Amino acid sequence: MTTLLHIDSSVFYGEASSSRSVTAAFRKTWEEQHPEGTVIYRDLAAAPVPHITADAWSAGYAAPIERTPEQSAAFAARVTLIEELEQADAILIGAPMYNFSIPSTLKAWLDSVLLLGRTAGEAPSAQGTPVVVVASRGGSYAPGTPREGYEFVQNYLEAVLKGTLGLDLDFIVPELTMAPRNAAMSDLVPLYEASRRRALEDATTKAEELAERLAA
Repeated sequence: MTTLLHIDSSVFYGEASSSRSVTAAFRKTWEEQHPEGTVIYRDLAAAPVPHITADAWSAGYAAPIERTPEQSAAFAARVTLIEELEQADAILIGAPMYNFSIPSTLKAWLDSVLLLGRTAGEAPSAQGTPVVVVASRGGSYAPGTPREGYEFVQNYLEAVLKGTLGLDLDFIVPELTMAPRNAAMSDLVPLYEASRRRALEDATTKAEELAERLAA
């Protein structure tokens, strides 16, 4: 049986969230392909993981016998998240762009699972695990657009997920999601609609391809 780690971080729900709509499409197809599989789901907006603390951070560099009770408790919470990452056969992350970056709740999760000598370093423990990131955004930050230089979501996540954790990274990018709600962007609604259709199709296709790849 396969295990999917599904993480959503949008503060919006249902159709109000482009990233959740696309991750839901991916998960639906995934579960159709793996009816007996396991899905570990974390909704970081509804149940945020704690932001990293001095105890949680320093415990990762201290021998278990040397940890204070506070360090041990904080580190145990990190280990739970790390083990979910390590046991996953595939990972799905909804990462909307907020103020040119990822939600702080997703950053908190990353700060917890990044542990030098285990998930990061010469031999990352989850190395090679496929991860699909739905990086939605209200505008467009694609190469050649006026705001290309403000794209910090894909650049950052590529450095962390691929460069540090060693994951096999793929992106789905629904863009211009503010067009239907912003009169100044009304001319871009057709482009938004095309982007949304493409993202939903990509979610289904990637879920099917990943299911076949893991079954081979």
